[in-house]
Amino acid sequence: QVQLVESGGGLVQAGGSLRLSCAASGRTRYAMGWFRQAPGKEREFVAAINWSGGSTYVVDSVKDRFTISRDNTKNTVYLQMNSLKPEDTAVYYCAARNWYSSTWPPEEINSWGQGTQVTVSS
Repeated sequence: QVQLVESGGGLVQAGGSLRLSCAASGRTRYAMGWFRQAPGKEREFVAAINWSGGSTYVVDSVKDRFTISRDNTKNTVYLQMNSLKPEDTAVYYCAARNWYSSTWPPEEINSWGQGTQVTVSS
């Protein structure tokens, strides 16, 4: 099992940047993903990275602005978010899964973090 703790959220103006971190402890040899949930909306998949970091996927809606990476020496996954827009406002969650793919059904998630709030003001 793996425990996940996100950090790095906050309030930022439109056009700004944030880097979210997700620190893992316990068993850490997982593919990792980022999801987000805006108020009144379903949780949506944003990005994923395999265990080695050699394969990544970012959904089309944010792929020109968001980048996922990981540092296995620190057991940490990152989501770099640039050119933020008010519609990016959401709670962002990291997730661990046994295998990597470009689709992440919630029922296949092994562990979730507690979430970190990102608020983008206009």
